[in-house]
Amino acid sequence: MQEVYLDYNGSAPLDPRVAEAMGRQMTGAAGNASSSHRFGLRQMAAVDEAREQVGALVGAAPSGVVFCSGATEANNLALLGLAEAAPAGRNRIVISAVEHASVRATAQWLHEQGKAKADTVGVTPGGFVDLDELDALLGPDVLAVSVMAANSETGVLNPVAQAAERARVAGAVLHCDATQMVGRLPFDMAATGADLVSLSGHKMCGPTGVGALVGTRPALGRLRPVVHGGGHERGLRSGSLNVAGIVGLGAAAAICADERDAEAARVAGLRDRLVSGLRAALDEVSENGDTTRRLPNTASIRFAGADAEAVVCNMDPVAASVGSACHSGAIEPSPVLLAMGLAREAAFETVRFSLGRFTTKAEVDAAIPRTVTAVRYVRSMDGSGGW
Repeated sequence: MQEVYLDYNGSAPLDPRVAEAMGRQMTGAAGNASSSHRFGLRQMAAVDEAREQVGALVGAAPSGVVFCSGATEANNLALLGLAEAAPAGRNRIVISAVEHASVRATAQWLHEQGKAKADTVGVTPGGFVDLDELDALLGPDVLAVSVMAANSETGVLNPVAQAAERARVAGAVLHCDATQMVGRLPFDMAATGADLVSLSGHKMCGPTGVGALVGTRPALGRLRPVVHGGGHERGLRSGSLNVAGIVGLGAAAAICADERDAEAARVAGLRDRLVSGLRAALDEVSENGDTTRRLPNTASIRFAGADAEAVVCNMDPVAASVGSACHSGAIEPSPVLLAMGLAREAAFETVRFSLGRFTTKAEVDAAIPRTVTAVRYVRSMDGSGGW
């Protein structure tokens, strides 16, 4: 059977057009982008073009784009950078219960170090932030609110604009990890009111190991660097620029800007075809999260009575994921699903399917029977000395 890759939320395949742009940069250019000679100036021109492409994708000025190694570093820079320069009396950070580990762990570290207090705002059973609970947590001591645009496990979209307005009224900075949403659905910083936005190349068919923290001028001015050195990237992220990676990120952003809307409709149709096929062949199949407000490519599916790890192992060569990729191999169930009110058993029976640019109808049709066979096999083993 052909291999079928349905784990785009973990990492999307590199688009050949992006690889071509990166290849030209790697083989046809030389010099440090910070150098003042003609070689360095050519490198910086390539970086500046990518800065414009990335900024355009999220409705930001090119000067607001700070390149880094990915969204994990961007999330760290946002929260740590704000905490290091927090004004007197603002020492509390509020994050949603479904944030990525790089936000949760950073907030927890700040709390443990006494640098900032950390509070968590819950989510509804549908998986999006409870705005009434957020209102109750906000106050004049809140430094920042961090709410992701779309959850990587369920695809559920958060009310970022409403959260940003509440943060603004409280005088807090709104940080948004938009890694999963950028390139898949429209995201505009001005429209949402987000002050700082994190994104990563490998979630939009760009290169791994490069991303950006994008901010408004006032928000970036409130940050202190996490990586120190030569003062690159507005003094916020020192280190010689990964020009080839940055060029790849820019190319990926430009492709997404051109093709995003049509691709979203196509992929949503394939996702619905997958879910319908699984429901038709199996009983006790349910989707987690509010399916009316989610990414077009994502389905979080519970197969009742079937351990998800066992199902995924038996689906090979079809690739899907158990919860977030960052939790693979963990004994505890997904904290995202638990925060939504799912029982531990239900969380352990959940598989995430995430499709993307290169997913085809033929692949979906091949994945359905393979998944069905895996679920039936695991269910037959449960309670009989097997899984």
